[in-house]
Amino acid sequence: MRKKLHYLNYQILVPYLILLVFGWVMVYSASSDILLLNGLKASAYGVKQAEFDVFAVGVACFVFASKLSNFQNRKFVFPFLYLCFAMLILLVFKRIFKGNAAAINGAVGWIDLGPINIQPLEFAKLGLVLYLAFLLERRDGKIAPGTIFESLINPAIVSVFMMALVVVEPDIGGTAILFMITLVMFATCGVPTKIAVWWILGVLLAVLGIFFLLVKWNPSFLQKSYQYQRIMSFLHPFELEKKGGAQLVNSYYAIHNGGLFGVGLGNSVQKRGYLPEPYTDFILSIIAEELGIVGACIVVGQLFYLIWSIMEVGVHAISQFNSLVCFGVATIILMECIFNIGAVIGLLPITGVTLPFISYGGSSVVVLSAGIGLVLNISANERKKQEEAASVL
Repeated sequence: MRKKLHYLNYQILVPYLILLVFGWVMVYSASSDILLLNGLKASAYGVKQAEFDVFAVGVACFVFASKLSNFQNRKFVFPFLYLCFAMLILLVFKRIFKGNAAAINGAVGWIDLGPINIQPLEFAKLGLVLYLAFLLERRDGKIAPGTIFESLINPAIVSVFMMALVVVEPDIGGTAILFMITLVMFATCGVPTKIAVWWILGVLLAVLGIFFLLVKWNPSFLQKSYQYQRIMSFLHPFELEKKGGAQLVNSYYAIHNGGLFGVGLGNSVQKRGYLPEPYTDFILSIIAEELGIVGACIVVGQLFYLIWSIMEVGVHAISQFNSLVCFGVATIILMECIFNIGAVIGLLPITGVTLPFISYGGSSVVVLSAGIGLVLNISANERKKQEEAASVL
């Protein structure tokens, strides 16, 4: 036991556990009033998040992943990837046959299994990370300016197919996260730095160009689209408060009400029916109102410290596969933070992306916990290898 504790990376374990417990507290706080208004138990979401999503399944997946010995194996990576594709394809059929009747907030993103709902996108993120790490490791040292296309074409096709299945839901935020996972892992697998930088700049310019084109053109055939309305609400939240801008407007009110130090845990006004679903993608607004900007900054700082610690393991990893998995998991958490925080403060359109470990949602907690477990597994194995190498010398 002492030997196992010696190899634990507490820079990752401690922030993860703190965020998990804090997320449970905030889900209870953010959901209790709205549940009471709807005649339900105030503790319903808090209890479910604690008993099932966090401590039962989330921690179980974390422990399983941290002890898994063969996740670098083809026999693990490919079946997991196929399972992710099967679930995403099932959602596409659900969209085709049920149409908008199956949509929640404009998207079909969940598979109903009775007592639980599964969000395939969350599993697809980790499945894509493991698949790209597996394939790109085998191209290590073979990627040169003249061979980039032929080296990356196969994994690129798989990534694009996965993105196509997600964009059909339609889930623009999820598609963007899958794209960034692919881009970051391609850029860190041996592609020349200059080319990787040009890729990133090209993507940013393309996204900005499309965004400004849509805003300037304002095409009539997109007027009724839920996703397009979100863009308009992002640009004109107060003018369109009754047509989709209410979330952002009430997020501003919550942050303003909280000030520097907040109104106190449990005392938020905006969660009482003003801010829609305050326990999901806008839970940071409630944190800012109850614990103030200082409290919100501490939470965000904890998340970015966790991301940095994961990337640090990836940088020092001997194995290319291990390094890429760490970068992939860090990218998932980083992009979810950027999209969520950007939406809450009005810097990015609302995409429905939740705040990692904090927002209510079982699939997200389960997959992120598994990802952290894999990183701790990698960190322990890398430390053992480094100690063995040092003892030989």
